[in-house]
Amino acid sequence: MKYMKPVAEPELPVGPDWLYEIKYDGFRCMLEWSEKGIRLTSKNGKDLTANFPEITTACREMNELAKPFLPLALDGELAVLNHRYAGNFSWIQKRGRLKNQDKIAEASQIRPATLVVFDMLLSAGSSLEKKSCASRRKQLEKFFSKLAKTDALILVDQYTDPAIIQQIAFDYQVEGIVAKRAGASYSPGKQHHDWLKIKNWRTVHCFLTEWDSSNDYFNAEIYAENGSAISIGKVKHGLDSETFQALKQAFAAKGSKNGDVYALPPAVCSAVNTLDLYEGEVREANFAGILPGEQAGDATARRLKRDLAMLPEELELSNPDKVFWPGPGYMKEDLVTYVRSMAPYMLPFLQNRALTLIRFPDGIEGESFFQKHLPSYAPGWFTERHNAEGEQLIVCNSTLPLLWCANHGAIEYHIPFNRLDQERPAEIVFDLDPAEREQFSHAVKAALLIKQLTDDLGLISFIKTSGSRGLQIHIPLPENSLTYEQTAVCTQAIALTVEQAQPELFTTERLKKKRHGRLYLDYVQHGPGKTIVAPYSPRRVPEAAVAAPLFWHEVNDKLEIGQFTIGNVLERVKLLGCPFAHYEQAGQTQNLSRLLALIGG
Repeated sequence: MKYMKPVAEPELPVGPDWLYEIKYDGFRCMLEWSEKGIRLTSKNGKDLTANFPEITTACREMNELAKPFLPLALDGELAVLNHRYAGNFSWIQKRGRLKNQDKIAEASQIRPATLVVFDMLLSAGSSLEKKSCASRRKQLEKFFSKLAKTDALILVDQYTDPAIIQQIAFDYQVEGIVAKRAGASYSPGKQHHDWLKIKNWRTVHCFLTEWDSSNDYFNAEIYAENGSAISIGKVKHGLDSETFQALKQAFAAKGSKNGDVYALPPAVCSAVNTLDLYEGEVREANFAGILPGEQAGDATARRLKRDLAMLPEELELSNPDKVFWPGPGYMKEDLVTYVRSMAPYMLPFLQNRALTLIRFPDGIEGESFFQKHLPSYAPGWFTERHNAEGEQLIVCNSTLPLLWCANHGAIEYHIPFNRLDQERPAEIVFDLDPAEREQFSHAVKAALLIKQLTDDLGLISFIKTSGSRGLQIHIPLPENSLTYEQTAVCTQAIALTVEQAQPELFTTERLKKKRHGRLYLDYVQHGPGKTIVAPYSPRRVPEAAVAAPLFWHEVNDKLEIGQFTIGNVLERVKLLGCPFAHYEQAGQTQNLSRLLALIGG
């Protein structure tokens, strides 16, 4: 079966005839599903079935539900998702190369793949290719409405408003957007103007040191932190013919020749568009332009990090070199780029919640203050406006408001337990707070005891470090399911049970002088008007640790409170995925029957 391929365009088309979808970073893949079997095929005709057993297993488990639609063919993108809107290129490449079945099985458990489906070409044996894109979408939605929910097979979100999908693309740093003409049939190849792809380029700054006359590629380099020049890959396309010829002539006339390669000292500066770095090199690189007014010394690893974070033009970064964490040497710029890069993982937990910020204008060793209300000088980026006693609350539903806060020295982000449109809590949280950081092991022991209790109650729980001294356990709740009074009974009952299990280690005593070094089980902290530090928020601690979501198997005697920092958490979620990825889904499906029986609900 031949694939319809999107045609690259620089601008998103606008009009009532267009439908919009996120473009995922993975393998284009056709799923053919019949009573005889299930097959995954790449756009190059490679059989991917054996490499992704989690997809075929999920399909077989839903075979009875899918039966009215069999045989069918689904077009989609096979991706290992970092979050809802973005795939992990490195992981999908790794998965595609595996040959050993044991290693394939192991990888499918560590980072399972997802087939993000965006079209249906065959349903109940009948071809849909001649039907319009909109009608195929309706059939696809009908099919997914019959399936059980699974991470292995998901339907891509589709939008009619270009502003909405552009906001998502910006906030979540997606690979790109695909625009589809609603009335178009499925036309294999690129001989059409009905599917258009608009890449979400990152523009990085570098200098050019070599030109290979045999293939016309230029070597792009930057200065590493130690001052040495390092390559970040090759680039050829993107310049107009006149500029490209002039560039080649400059290297040929002034460069030192070694075979087909002409080399120049660092001087020719350039801007390069790329999707990201892969194994240290720019992906799908193309020239954005030559920069005669820049110096090679400006193309540094620090600037590359900022470029890859895609800081918006609207943000005027102030005092970027001000040291915020003296120990590791992290500056204000590091805070802002961290918040920008982690926004896709932070924003789901900030949605429609009144933020309490702790601002440190001069870093963690300077003065700090709490801020609950939006100052009058805040920009119009804060589109969500909520009054409380005559003051505007701080609400960050998108990236720009969040970055404004970081640029104004907000290091810590604390959230209430309920959303602005609800009086009831959205979750139960246990705050396990040791007397000293050195007693972090006590928090680990308490967490494992609570995990056993919540498991016995049939509850799905999540855990994160506080980033400061202890651990925090989150139990997401179905919307408007419990009152604060009910959750208070629950938290008290579980805290008292843990205290009674090991009274020499744990206490519910609120007076510090009576705790005698025991870990405080702060069940009173969960209530209306109270707050908890948000997942992935940085903290005011020497190593720049963050409130890092954990996998439960990581909660053991090897866990250290300060090991997750603004310097390594982004790579952690790219490598392992986000432990809170299914938080919202768990809240929607949480079974509270045993808990209600316990608290007399």
